[in-house]
Amino acid sequence: QVQLVESGGGLVQPGGSLRLSCAASGSIFSIYSMGWHRQAPGKEREFVAAITRGTGSTYYADSVKGRFTISRDNAKNTVYLQMNSLKPEDTAVYYCAASRAAGTTSPKRYDYWGQGTQVTVSS
Repeated sequence: QVQLVESGGGLVQPGGSLRLSCAASGSIFSIYSMGWHRQAPGKEREFVAAITRGTGSTYYADSVKGRFTISRDNAKNTVYLQMNSLKPEDTAVYYCAASRAAGTTSPKRYDYWGQGTQVTVSS
């Protein structure tokens, strides 16, 4: 069983930055692709960023491209989401997830999920 724990969320002003962390329960990055997804009130969960198993190719939603960066530290079994130039519309609960697929942007294809961390962008 894969366990994922997110951290690093909080309240930040527009234009600010946050780095989210997702600690995995083991050395899974060769087996699972990792993704960040978010869900805002009144909206469905949406894909944000992913890093594929093995090669570590990255993918981003158009809404965050150029502002967010996903990365991983294999030694620490941790995946990160660096978020810069944050906007109020980035406010959401951010979830870390693991997928058995080689790579996917669909939340429906992810098999394991963390509990989420709240990110609030407000002045």
